[in-house]
Parts: sequence; structure tokens; C-alpha cells
Amino acid sequence: MSALDELSQALTTVSAAIRCRRRTARSRLRGSGVVTADGQVLTNAHNVRGDEVTVTFAGGRTATGTVAGVDVDGDLAVIAVDTAGAPVVGWSNGSEPALGSVVFGAAAIAGGGARVTFGTISGIERSFRGPGGRRIGGSIEHTAPLAPGSSGGPLLDLEGRLVGLNTNRIGEGFYLALPADAALQARVEALGRGESVSRPRLGIAVAPGRVARHLQRSVGLPERDGVLVRAVEDDGPAAKAGIREGDLIVEIAGTPVTEPDQLQELIASTSMPFEVKVVRGADERTVSVGGGASASGEA
Repeated sequence: MSALDELSQALTTVSAAIRCRRRTARSRLRGSGVVTADGQVLTNAHNVRGDEVTVTFAGGRTATGTVAGVDVDGDLAVIAVDTAGAPVVGWSNGSEPALGSVVFGAAAIAGGGARVTFGTISGIERSFRGPGGRRIGGSIEHTAPLAPGSSGGPLLDLEGRLVGLNTNRIGEGFYLALPADAALQARVEALGRGESVSRPRLGIAVAPGRVARHLQRSVGLPERDGVLVRAVEDDGPAAKAGIREGDLIVEIAGTPVTEPDQLQELIASTSMPFEVKVVRGADERTVSVGGGASASGEA
């Protein structure tokens, strides 16, 4: 069998594994999905709007499903829906795909059909920002072309096994997928059981330290490393603790903070309540987040 024959056979195998797309009820196509278990469709969290989802399978059959579990920061969602015997896409063996490996990108098209393209693994350990702004690392970069509406669709190997979940487009002709390793499989199984992921959060929008230093210089204040608060969510944890727009966060639970990614990592790994040290103007103060009353220095 020639290399072209093998490639054609692999494309046929992969095409047979693609069975659904998903959209929210009364909405346009938002993304793709993949059947990972009987009655279960995996997609990206950014494709989901609300708790009720309409899924269109190959052949045009539609079914209404519900969101079983969601991990917004991890950009994962599992939909409970009647898959009516649609083939389940098997997981890869969990080993990291090698650079140059041939992969197939699969996605849904309007009307219940599927689009399958092929490319190669062009990078590993890449990162991108999820819907909640957190950096998601360890992603697979590949070159299989994907059209809009492809996010949440599978990245497959030559045997039609799941090696990644297509998530993000970068640059010209490059795409990122969450790797279908043992950790992802465990997270998907937990979401399927209804165990949604909720991480600690402050409820703020921030700017990098360089922005804070520029502002400090412009008003004649001493430069200080930290993360600048650009906005505060009403009634969020930060607002209740007394953190304000314009504050400079310099410590989380006693650990110095210099960049937004570090801030998010510290919050995710710290149990509430915890102390946050901020600089407001020339004054330094410490507040307690998630613990009721503010700590010393808060007005």
C-alpha cells in the first residue's frame, strides 16, 4: 500500500469517528464536539451558553442536552445528551505526540456534516489564555487547517484516537489543542459526573506591572513592582474586601506578586480566607479576602 493509500485510509477512519457538532438552543453554530462516552459529548467551555444545549449529529439528527460539568478556566465542558449509539472516539495511549507526527483535525459543518483536514504536530508545551484569562499551558500546536466553528472538535492520530481537543487559533496556519493525556481524561470523567470546577477568584481586571510603573512615574510616586487593578467586580470577593480600582497588589498570602499570571496561580493555589497587600497612592495596607472583615489598614 502506498503512502497516499495509507493516508486516504486514515482519513476515512477519522471521518467515521466524527459524529456531532453543538450549538446553544436558539443560537447560531458555536463550535464542535466529540463523543467521548455513551451519552456524553466533550467540547470547549467557551462554546457553551447556558445550561441547555442543542447537539446536531452526523446525518442531521438533533438532540437537546444539558451541561453536566464545566471548567471555565480550563476551557472544558461536558454535555449530557442522547448520543443514540454514535461511535465513541477512543483516547490515545497518553504518550506525548512527537514533533512531526501526522494528525487530523475534525470539525462539524452546518447541516450535520463533518470536515476533516490533516497536518503535523509543529510544537508542544505551548500556552494560551482561557475564557477566564488564566494561562493554559502544555498545549499541542499543529498545522491541520481549521475553519471558524472548529473549536471543541477532536485532534486525532492515524488510528482515529483522540490526541487533543482543538481550542485556539494562533498566527497564520497554526492551531492549539489541549492534549488528551491521562490528566485531561480524568478531568473529563469528573465533569461527566457533574463535578464542575470552581477556582478561587478575586473578581478583578488587572494590568501588568509595567503599566503600574509607568503610572507611578507619571504622578511622581516611587516605582513598586505589583499588579495594577483596572476594574473591580461589584459584590465580588475583592470589592467586599475593600480592594479598589487603581490599587497595586504587591502580595498574596505573603508571597510577592509582580505579574498577572503569577497572581492567578497564587489565588488558585491559596485557600480562602487569605491576605492581600495593596498599595494605594503612597499608603500600604493589607485586606482579608473571603474572611469577612477587612484586615489592618483598610478604610
